[in-house]
Amino acid sequence: MASPPDPSGAARPVVLVVDDAPSSLGMLCDTLEEAGYTVLIARDGEAALQRLHLVAPDVILLDAVMPGLSGFETCRAIKADAALMHIPVIFMTGLSETAHVVEGFASGGVDYVVKPLRAPEVLARLHTHARNARITRLAREAVDVAGLGVLLVDAQGRIAWRSPQAARWLAARGPEHPDDVIAAADAGTQCVFELPGPPAQQLVLSSLGAAGLGETMWLLEVQRSDGAGAAATPSRLSAAALTPRETEVLSWLAKGKTNRDIGDILGVSPRTVNKHLEHIFEKLGVETRAAAAALASTQWGGD
Repeated sequence: MASPPDPSGAARPVVLVVDDAPSSLGMLCDTLEEAGYTVLIARDGEAALQRLHLVAPDVILLDAVMPGLSGFETCRAIKADAALMHIPVIFMTGLSETAHVVEGFASGGVDYVVKPLRAPEVLARLHTHARNARITRLAREAVDVAGLGVLLVDAQGRIAWRSPQAARWLAARGPEHPDDVIAAADAGTQCVFELPGPPAQQLVLSSLGAAGLGETMWLLEVQRSDGAGAAATPSRLSAAALTPRETEVLSWLAKGKTNRDIGDILGVSPRTVNKHLEHIFEKLGVETRAAAAALASTQWGGD
């Protein structure tokens, strides 16, 4: 019997299986349950999208060829929804031609398995993608918990990805404004935009440089403004210019996590966490974990 994917006592990971003939997958579903997954089933693309409005699984196993919405169309709909786009989709298909494989990846899939399915292979792929998605989600939420937002801009000047907090702040400026954010972002290493108020607040975008694949990463933060509209004095944390990973480490430190806990959450070793903390202490001008945690709690908690 396969061992559970997460023996830590955390909630069982959820997999949504979408297939128009779920009876043919009975043995696979039993295997997934035995391996520690909670299995949900949808018989077609429409049913899958409806179910996704109620629960967000950790991973989706999606049949490529179904009546009504095809698997490819269903995947595109999932990836077009900001609340669902982070969920990894693995295609199940009897189609092995290159064109179909390419279409699966183009529609947003991260992997595919060929029918008839081999349970050990499916379990291995599910475990890998579910774990990677969980680490990515925790990292994204850690940045947002810190009261910050993150934006990725591609080589064509388009928003390639935004964290939930960044999406909320951009939406507050109105649907016509993301383009001017990008135009200004291209113009310098820091940009400031007024947010509708009261209270008087400004959205500050700071460039963190290249993030790979031709993308640029931007850190977003809301600062208070004075009555004349000038930006408030930057916080000590803002002035420290922490990297995204340092921000994640500090946010979890402020929540009382140990180095080992933080390492498990971010997928790095405790020693690497300690190295990040050394840089954080130096940038913040503090000497202890308690001082760094107190500073983060005070300044982030007040945003």
